[in-house]
Amino acid sequence: MAAFDGVQASSESVFERRVTRRKASLAQSMSWSILFFGGILTVMPIVYMISTSLKWPHEIYDVSLIPEEPHLENYTFVLEDGRFYGWFVNSLVIATITTISNVIFDSLVGYTLCKFRFPGRYVVFIAILSTLMIPTEMLVIPWYLMSQSFGWLDTHWGIMFPGLMTAFGTFLMKQFFETVPDDFIEAARVDGQNELQIWWSVAMPLVKPALAALAIFVFLGNWTAFIWPLIVTNSWEMYTLPVGLSTFADEADVAWELVMTGAAISTIPTLIVFLIFQRFIIRGVVMAGLKG
Repeated sequence: MAAFDGVQASSESVFERRVTRRKASLAQSMSWSILFFGGILTVMPIVYMISTSLKWPHEIYDVSLIPEEPHLENYTFVLEDGRFYGWFVNSLVIATITTISNVIFDSLVGYTLCKFRFPGRYVVFIAILSTLMIPTEMLVIPWYLMSQSFGWLDTHWGIMFPGLMTAFGTFLMKQFFETVPDDFIEAARVDGQNELQIWWSVAMPLVKPALAALAIFVFLGNWTAFIWPLIVTNSWEMYTLPVGLSTFADEADVAWELVMTGAAISTIPTLIVFLIFQRFIIRGVVMAGLKG
C-alpha cells in the first residue's frame, strides 16, 4: 500500500512538473509573439519610408511595399540639390554643439546639486524640475522675443540657445551621480584635486551610461526638431533638415518620394550616434544587474 502511494505521489509530481513546463512554454511563446509583432510595428514605418524613396511618383499611393520599378533617381535628385547639403550641415552643427553643451553643463549642474551641500539646493532642484511641466508651445513666444531682442533671428545661435541646457538632462545626471560613492569624492579631495578635476576624472567616468543616454536623446531631439527652427529661421540657407524637407511640399502637391528620400538619408547620422554610444548603455545595464 505504501509503495502504491509512493508511485501515485511520484506520478502526480511528474504531472505537475509537465503542467508547469507547459505553462512556462506557453508564457514564453506569448512573450516572443508580442515582441515579434511589436518589432514589426516599430520597423514598418522605416520599411515604408525606404520603399517610398525607391518609387516613381505614380506609385506613391500604391499599398504594395515592393516598388514595381525600384530606382535611385530620387536619391540622385536630392543629393544633387545644393540646398540639401546646407540643411544637412546646419542640422549636424546644431545637434552636435547642443549635445556637447548638454553633456557638459547638465552634468556639471547635476553634480553640483548632488555632491554639494548648500542652502536652497532642493529649491533650485525643484525649480528646475518644474520647468518640465511647461509645454514647449508656451515657451516659443518668449524664445522668439529673446531672439529678436538679441539679434539671433535666422542664425545658428537662435536655433540652438533654447536647448543648450535641459531640465531633463540635469535631472538624469543628478540621479546617476547619486550612485557615485561619496568616499570616492572625499578620497579625491584628500589627494588635492579641485572640484572640476574630481567631476571630470572621478565622477564622469562612473556615469558613462547616463552620458551616453543623454547624448542620444539630445542629438535625436535636435536633429528632428521642426517647430522652433521653422519659426526662428527666415531664409532657406539657415533651414535644418526637417524644415528644408518640408519645402518639397507646396499647396498643390507633395513630392512624397523626395521627402521620404531625404528622411532616409537623414537617418544615417542618428544610426551612427546610436552605434557609437549603445555599448556604454549596454555596459551600464549589465553593471546595474551585477550590482543588484
